[in-house]
Amino acid sequence: MSRLSDLVMFYEMLEALEQRCGGKRLLRDCDGRQNWPQRGVYFFFERGEKRTQTGAGARVVRVGTHALKDGSRTTLWNRLSQHQGVRRTGGGNHRGSIFRLLAGQALIARDGLDVPTWGVGGDAGKAAARLGLEREQVKSIEQPIEKVVSETLGAMELLWIPIEDASGPGSLRGYIERNAIALLSNYRGNAIDPPPSDWLGRFSNREKVRQSGLWNSNHVDEDYEPAFLRALDRVVGASKPFG
Repeated sequence: MSRLSDLVMFYEMLEALEQRCGGKRLLRDCDGRQNWPQRGVYFFFERGEKRTQTGAGARVVRVGTHALKDGSRTTLWNRLSQHQGVRRTGGGNHRGSIFRLLAGQALIARDGLDVPTWGVGGDAGKAAARLGLEREQVKSIEQPIEKVVSETLGAMELLWIPIEDASGPGSLRGYIERNAIALLSNYRGNAIDPPPSDWLGRFSNREKVRQSGLWNSNHVDEDYEPAFLRALDRVVGASKPFG
């Protein structure tokens, strides 16, 4: 089997998942009151990003999961809400979401913005200390771009697969996540369903994002195991409608 045929099979499974769970959801419309599984793997689709070789429809631009460290209690909704940001204010915390960090940096580069604190330090206080600013100054500098990031990610659609396994690096969720990323990635390989020249990720300062066509850095340079598709098919078949 070729990578192209495996990608076609992968997207057929996601189409089946979409039918089983009742369709994709806009991230901005999601909230914690909905009946989220405790754990799972999620797939993001970005407006305007279309497949060109594996069939019709949107291409996956990010794959993720959570609770891959032993003892972690992070839930699927915890992770998605970190990407979504604060619905009430439109803000967010890019230091708590690598997805927000990457998207924000690309927006800053594309639009020629001056946000010198972006990505500095593990929190706003550490960034302030490092740059000789007050914590509130850091938050004030970053708030406008945090809002744009929330709007950008909020306009993306997502699908997810419930996988209620234990936390830890050996979880089925981790296995599916890393192999799905490796399969989708165009990093230093033949590009299949490549993003257009104006894709936001083209402005990333991370080569792995630019070349892979994904809002992922981990696993984009790895080989995938074709056998993971059988595991994916099983969990898709066991998924239930979202309500």
